[in-house]
Amino acid sequence: MALKAASEQNQGKKLRGVNLGGWLLLEKWITPSLFEGLNATDETTYCAELGERADTLLKQHWNTFITEDDFAWLASVGINAVRVPVGHWLFGPGYPYHRAYGESAHPFVVGGLDILDRAFDWAEIYGLQIVLDLHAAPGCQNGFDNGGIKDVCEWHTKTEYVEHSLNVLEQLAERYRRRRALHAIEVLNEPHWDIPTDFLKRYNQSGYIRIRKHCRPEDVAVVFHDGFRSFREYTGFMCEPDFRNVVFDIHRYQCFDRSDIEMDIYEHIQKSSIVWKQEADEIIQELCLPTYVGEWSLGLNLHVVSLRAEGTFNHALESMDDFQLDVAYRAYAAAQLATFEKYLGWFFWNYKTETTPEWCFREGVERGWLPARY
Repeated sequence: MALKAASEQNQGKKLRGVNLGGWLLLEKWITPSLFEGLNATDETTYCAELGERADTLLKQHWNTFITEDDFAWLASVGINAVRVPVGHWLFGPGYPYHRAYGESAHPFVVGGLDILDRAFDWAEIYGLQIVLDLHAAPGCQNGFDNGGIKDVCEWHTKTEYVEHSLNVLEQLAERYRRRRALHAIEVLNEPHWDIPTDFLKRYNQSGYIRIRKHCRPEDVAVVFHDGFRSFREYTGFMCEPDFRNVVFDIHRYQCFDRSDIEMDIYEHIQKSSIVWKQEADEIIQELCLPTYVGEWSLGLNLHVVSLRAEGTFNHALESMDDFQLDVAYRAYAAAQLATFEKYLGWFFWNYKTETTPEWCFREGVERGWLPARY
């Protein structure tokens, strides 16, 4: 076990990273093979539907989807960080019941914590930093499959859900505080835009306090997501000197809103290099906090990734031949990276998928869409 050096300073370190999504928290579009023949749409309904059979299947997935070789490859191309999404059930039974669990009080498979321990070992062997991300909260914080329960958004409606989330943050901080690879803990991924900002602010501050019980600001950053609202709603929030080493997280995609989907590739590039660059300048000038782009991709086709897409959506690349596609993806990637490099860090979503190369960092590098060295 690699322990943090007492004098180690992690604050302000530039991160160029990838997300390890679909590993310790399932998303059907990332690994559709796991969901074949099932009605399940997320990890909650996956475990509830399979019952005891989920144990063997999920453990096999954990042991094969991401391995030490993947950490070695990431280090070899110069990536220096991974963002690891986890569910609120990581520490085993003790989480609040939700009706989506059905007849089982504790449907989730136990053992992911051992896999996360292993990830820290690999990160420290290959010199990678880890951002732990509470990606799914009890009751679900956004209604998305990535929040654990699709079409349910009740996390903010019960005190026990919020309190359990805070307890998980504290357990993560206590367990990994001495690990050299621990760079940051994100208090909650993508809370829904309808959850009041004041509610999220109180939760973010509470999460900070829980994490700081165990992790010094010199060693570990506390990250919070914008909740799909303007950064200006957080002007002056969690600033020094009362709060130290806090990072603001934004996610930037161009495939979910119809106005984005209907743009051609030139407009996508313009938005990345001009509109988002202007936004970056404003955030850097106006917000007291450094910022990560915690998620971004090359994806422009909504139907590839969304379980909730309805209707017909044209997208910028559908009529291109292979050469034009390569040129478009390279240009779109370069435009985004040129902007995101202005921030303290960025994390591509995702490291790998089963079926969608534009969302797969490794395949993007191997195809030449993304740089081969970072």
